[in-house]
Amino acid sequence: MNRERYTVRELSARTLPDFETLALKKGGCWCIFYQRANPLRRGTTSEEWKRRNRKDKRALVRTRRSHAILVYEGQTPVGWCQYGGQEELPRIDARRTYRKVAPAIGDKNLWRITCFFVDPRYRGRGVAKFALHAALESIERKGGGVVEAYPVASPKMAAVPDWRWFGTPGMFRKEGFHTVAPLGTSGVLMRKTILPQRAKKP
Repeated sequence: MNRERYTVRELSARTLPDFETLALKKGGCWCIFYQRANPLRRGTTSEEWKRRNRKDKRALVRTRRSHAILVYEGQTPVGWCQYGGQEELPRIDARRTYRKVAPAIGDKNLWRITCFFVDPRYRGRGVAKFALHAALESIERKGGGVVEAYPVASPKMAAVPDWRWFGTPGMFRKEGFHTVAPLGTSGVLMRKTILPQRAKKP
């Protein structure tokens, strides 16, 4: 597939149906785990969990508290990349491994890139990399700051499709990220500073 044929759109009330088309292929996650400060109560059934996730995700999108880049080939949605500010993705702060190693960023804005999803039919065709680049451009337009990513660094774990939704260290390094610290036994914290558009030299 020619990557020049891809286009992107921001997640919004208008593009929510396209996001849901892809989310149903993911099995009910709805890319909301990191948007919850606390997990759902114990005893929640799988079907209840999926319904609650879908309902809550819709509410967040419609109130502009959920951000993602959707990638299209023509009019077909083929993948996404979720990103957002620290307050929008608070579950990261609950991770003990993160709290132990994450240095302070001072007064800069903190952005997070938490997950990717690509339609199985389009994997291995650069969709996630295209989405990542578009997400970084969107963050730049929104004022920039420090951008974090949490890819899986363990080759054994990265070989499992369900773990690749965090991205790989290599794809982030190509976008200028540097490694800050390991996260547990399989992950790594990476960061990049993005200047706002107005601060860049012509």
